[in-house]
Amino acid sequence: MAKYTVAVAGATGYAGGEALRILAAHPEFEVTCVAGHSSVGDKLGKHMPHIPQLADLTVEDTTPEVLNGHDVIILALPHGASGKLAAQLDPDAVVVDLGADHRLEEKGAWDEFYGGDFYEHWTYGMPELITGKDASGAYTRQRAALPGTKRIAGPGCNVTATTLALQPAIAEGLVEPKDIVADLVVGYSGAGKNLKRTNLLAAEALGSAVPYGVGGTHRHIPEILQNFAHAAGKEASAADDYTLGFTPVLAPMSRGILACVSAKLSAKGAALTDEEIRAVWAKAYEGQDFISLLPQGVLPATGNIIGSNAAHLQVVTDRHAGRLLAFAAIDNLNRGTAGQAVQSLNIALGLPEDQGLTKIGVAP
Repeated sequence: MAKYTVAVAGATGYAGGEALRILAAHPEFEVTCVAGHSSVGDKLGKHMPHIPQLADLTVEDTTPEVLNGHDVIILALPHGASGKLAAQLDPDAVVVDLGADHRLEEKGAWDEFYGGDFYEHWTYGMPELITGKDASGAYTRQRAALPGTKRIAGPGCNVTATTLALQPAIAEGLVEPKDIVADLVVGYSGAGKNLKRTNLLAAEALGSAVPYGVGGTHRHIPEILQNFAHAAGKEASAADDYTLGFTPVLAPMSRGILACVSAKLSAKGAALTDEEIRAVWAKAYEGQDFISLLPQGVLPATGNIIGSNAAHLQVVTDRHAGRLLAFAAIDNLNRGTAGQAVQSLNIALGLPEDQGLTKIGVAP
């Protein structure tokens, strides 16, 4: 059987490079085109020497003419760039946007946090996202929207960690919606590959941690709130029902996100024992193969999920503070970006969901 041909734009950046690393080992995909901007004309091996089987590909210009003609097109571009380009791409190709342009459903949220042109919302690529309950009371999930879709919007990496950590509590009404706090420790690859002296030089970064995107300005906030609304079985317009204090902190590690999310227990949540609350998480992620609820007393660590599409979760309560604490550790480039995109792509094309992906991390 012929493989699906794949073109990757933004191929020499971190997200594009991780997509290439995964695709190079995937049995059903063949990377036949890599595109970039400042790297046009270079051999891919100059920028991605860790992927030797693709080293001889030449980086081409990021144009519709270059990208069209492939079965799958992956866009790993800055926000604003993929939206303009996507309108010119083959409607029969499956296009996956790893950027932000097609994630948000509400124009007002885009205008407030991004600005510029607002683009059509694509099928959201987080299969495990809870989207409500069916008539029997079973969870419905975003996975059901993916088969056969031609346009996939990859979620943000911080969004993925925060959503997976807390969505069971949102779905079951265990926490108050107006006092949610998320503090995230984020590896430097989450800031992209452009050099910035103040935080991306080794002399500035090693041995130091620094917050960024503070004061309610981080662009992942509206996407997280959109997911919370869906987890509660509501439309995206209900995102205003929730508030989120969101503080990401760059830490001196290449990859990984540790999300520490807390919220005030609702009356329903406070009435449950710790064992009953833990059972909610176990039920919410039953059968979700890439999600691991760790044994009681074991907390997630980024070192255990590097290089994998896994998410490690834990939930505890602070009865003195009356708060629920949910934790998630993911690899920001894999589970948070390229791995989740390939997972969604597998579903869209009718391939096994886990094909080409692993739950095994690289530790130490």
